[in-house]
Amino acid sequence: MSVAENLDHIHTDIRTAAEDAQRDADDVTLVAVSKKQPPERIEEALEAGHKVFGENRVQEAYEHWEALKKTHDDLVLHLIGPLQSNKAADAVALFDVIETIDREKIAKTVAKEMAKQGRDLPCFIQVNTGEEEQKSGVVPARLKEFYDYCYYECGLKIIGLMCIPPIDEPPALHFSLLKKYAEQLGLSKLSMGMSADYEAAIKLGATHIRVGTGIFGERE
Repeated sequence: MSVAENLDHIHTDIRTAAEDAQRDADDVTLVAVSKKQPPERIEEALEAGHKVFGENRVQEAYEHWEALKKTHDDLVLHLIGPLQSNKAADAVALFDVIETIDREKIAKTVAKEMAKQGRDLPCFIQVNTGEEEQKSGVVPARLKEFYDYCYYECGLKIIGLMCIPPIDEPPALHFSLLKKYAEQLGLSKLSMGMSADYEAAIKLGATHIRVGTGIFGERE
């Protein structure tokens, strides 16, 4: 199927899942994950009217989007991959939402860059719900302390939480945990669910789903 057909299919799934959960489908934002996609596939998504995209790496995001952002002023770019301190200035300049705030050093650096550039980007805290050693994200036991640091010490606009569940565990368990943590902090946004499990995520409260393969097909 074409990118446009895939987008139509996913929007149908979003409406169905939202209806099943007695939610408004308009409350769910589809973030099209464009990492490692060729320019022509991204152009297909743009031509189909899609405006919200996610990238994992700052440098690749610049290659994809620096020129396009000048000709598409309604684009919204989410950083959904780990952020290194030496890329913070570039990330703040290019992206509109940062989903992967996960440690004090990056929170402080991003806040400093936002102040320098006059930008006030909405951010998500990435939570390592499975407490996996190899994965980014703050562990649940430190979440409240880290949220307070981001909000009160750094002045970051924290709007929600993000997670990537372990691949060998039922994702719904982690989606439920993330929702509980967000409620405890009074946060309304949940970035969770990818190509294989976004419908379950929507039923459990996702406001942002990150879909790559389901839209663009397998990466080359």
